[in-house]
Amino acid sequence: MPAMPAPADKRVTPMWLAHHWPEDYDRCVRIGRTHVCRRCLVLYPVAIGVAAALLAVGLPGWLTAAMVVVLPLPAVVDFVGEHLGHLRPSPRRLLAVTVPLGVGLGAGFARYLDHLADPVFWGVVAVYGGGCVAAALVGRRR
Repeated sequence: MPAMPAPADKRVTPMWLAHHWPEDYDRCVRIGRTHVCRRCLVLYPVAIGVAAALLAVGLPGWLTAAMVVVLPLPAVVDFVGEHLGHLRPSPRRLLAVTVPLGVGLGAGFARYLDHLADPVFWGVVAVYGGGCVAAALVGRRR
């Protein structure tokens, strides 16, 4: 006997669109019948737009370095706080911290495309990314 399809509201979205499990679909928006990660929906268009603008216009290296280091910090604090259970998920707060994250990521992309081994870009990836991965792993074990 063939398996019955899941009801539309229980449909599992491919992980490349909503890298959240169904119990975390509250962190997504629905576009049609598909869940899309709310953070990614804001983050990547902002980052790509900023990177394109910075590559076209250019800013002093010290300023883009400051953008790469400072602007992602609120999103990192939010992510770590949520995954360690100190903060409840909030779509408004997520939007508020994701826009500066996107600007900082866009500045990082511009630096990376200018110099593939940019130490500022890769340092932020290692430190902030490592902290977020560690928080996610600790939070999952709880």
